[in-house]
Amino acid sequence: MARVFEAADASNLVTELRRSFDSGVTRGYEWRVNQLKKLLIICDNHEPEIVAALHDDLGKPELESSVYEVALLRNSIKLALKQLKDWMAPDKAKTSLTTFPSSAEIISEPLGVVLVISAWNYPFLLSIDPVIGAISAGNAVVLKPSELSPASSSLLLKLIEQYLDPSAVRVVEGSVAETTLLLDQKWDKIFYTGSSKIARIIMTAAAKHLTPVVLELGGKSPVVIDSDTNLKVTIKRIIQGKWGCNNGQACVSPDYILTTKEFAPKVIDELKQELVAFYGKNPMESKDLSHIVNTNHFDRLSKMLEEKEVSEKIIHGGEKDREKLKIAPTILLDVPLDSLIMNEEIFGPLLPIFTLNNLEESFDVIRSRPKPLAAYLFTQNQKLKERFAMTVSAGGIVVNDIAVHLAVHSLPFGGVGESGMGSYHGKFSFDAFSHKKAVLYKSFFGDSAIRYAPYSRGKLRLLKALVNSNLVEVFKVLLGFK
Repeated sequence: MARVFEAADASNLVTELRRSFDSGVTRGYEWRVNQLKKLLIICDNHEPEIVAALHDDLGKPELESSVYEVALLRNSIKLALKQLKDWMAPDKAKTSLTTFPSSAEIISEPLGVVLVISAWNYPFLLSIDPVIGAISAGNAVVLKPSELSPASSSLLLKLIEQYLDPSAVRVVEGSVAETTLLLDQKWDKIFYTGSSKIARIIMTAAAKHLTPVVLELGGKSPVVIDSDTNLKVTIKRIIQGKWGCNNGQACVSPDYILTTKEFAPKVIDELKQELVAFYGKNPMESKDLSHIVNTNHFDRLSKMLEEKEVSEKIIHGGEKDREKLKIAPTILLDVPLDSLIMNEEIFGPLLPIFTLNNLEESFDVIRSRPKPLAAYLFTQNQKLKERFAMTVSAGGIVVNDIAVHLAVHSLPFGGVGESGMGSYHGKFSFDAFSHKKAVLYKSFFGDSAIRYAPYSRGKLRLLKALVNSNLVEVFKVLLGFK
């Protein structure tokens, strides 16, 4: 029987990690590199176990597990190992006449002891990717995996205990009770991936200690399809980004399609044809589709589909099997805007299509809803691309593909508004767990009486000129001009 995690355990855990952090063990370059290399060994030596755990939890196909979780993690670790010295190096900063003679720099220092609360849909990627940033920045870290993916959570605990430094990196398994006890502690940062509902609880707990947070949430990510597009490639990419990424259970999954009434029939026909090509005539038997994570989420999705005004709008799919936690790829046409399916993030294999009189209306539809984590546009029209990128507010924009911005480490990944706050990936992960400390080095040379009392009109003029970097006025004062 597993030992119960209690309030004293949470308090002692943070105390131990803070003692370790204060000793300086995590600050050194060698420690950081050593831990990152251990994470790389986990990816290299335990991929079959990771793939098996993901299949147990979500029925994930091997390709999705190996490529979208393990390979992406491997790339993140290798990038951190390659760039870490540059990331840790102080950045030189310019000084002004006000502090002359002086020099300045910005030092990236670790925040301290941080908490990472991860999600169930990509349990390895969304657990370890933030930990890469926390370790790279020199922090001690506690990882709380999701209890909704128990096989992955158990494996994460086993592997991290086996490979990483237990004095500075720990895993706590559990559900609401354990998470609540962890949130009662004072952390130097909390990184949370999940729903906006739980994010509000995280922020409330963090506010008690003035703890900064990164919230990686989700939202209803729109896909706008212009008639001026390569339709076959467009539909293949939408299918791969929707059903080929954990069967729609992804934070950047397409949530609904916007296109014109005139073009919609072509979009629908192509979707139907390609879905058969991808998953066969009986997708419920396809081994290339993940299952729904549990009965609660299955019932949530079923409730969306079973609304009267929604169920009659199904034009493809709709098959369900609660025992196997399977729902077929389902397309719906022009469901009511006030329906449940259009007021919650779907996070599953359902895809509504909305038809518009013209594509201009798509901007109003997107603007009328909370800002999404991602927004997608398919077009060959250059002016439309530019307008979409400049006017649609979303965590990220992708033109002519789905979700691939996740793999570009030079781009920040994060939300805006209700889709989240803060960002990570690549150096942005390092920065997310660092404090940018301003350091000014001032010389004793050149000390001037003008800054000290007693004050005079001449001192006032000269100091104002120095603060404003007005060299002409400085020379006027020094030369005695009125």
